[in-house]
Amino acid sequence: MSLTPTPKPSVLFVCVHNAGRSQMAAGFLRDLAGEHIEVRSAGSEPAEALNLVAVDVMRELDIDITRSSPTFLDVDTVRTSDVVITMGCGDTCPIFPGKRYEDWVLDDPAGQGLESVRRIRDEIRTRVEALIVELAPEAGTKNTSANAPSRPAAEEAPID
Repeated sequence: MSLTPTPKPSVLFVCVHNAGRSQMAAGFLRDLAGEHIEVRSAGSEPAEALNLVAVDVMRELDIDITRSSPTFLDVDTVRTSDVVITMGCGDTCPIFPGKRYEDWVLDDPAGQGLESVRRIRDEIRTRVEALIVELAPEAGTKNTSANAPSRPAAEEAPID
């Protein structure tokens, strides 16, 4: 039995602009897994700023992604990540032996309205929760606002 702690896994989320999908995924993983997983995100052609609709729909769940900004994907970030999850960036991500690669086919939130981006956000949340169970089951399911309904209370139909 080893007394040496196991290093925590690192996950890299990659999309073209690193402004929407990958930022939402990183936000969920940081919020739900806490310190159990190292979280990274990058883009093959980073935008100048985050997608404001993505920021808004994450804020609805009390997850602030504004501390991050679109970052350029570099080879070293891929090389030092255990899991690389791509979201519509095609073949731009370098491939290294021994890494786990997944391609999450998700709609691009760029130019989409709140309802569409909420659906994308909710699909990302479901995938991130499954990833946590695989990589860091000790993180458990954190009881956070991320488990709250998809829409803010102000938009719900009144009760008669």
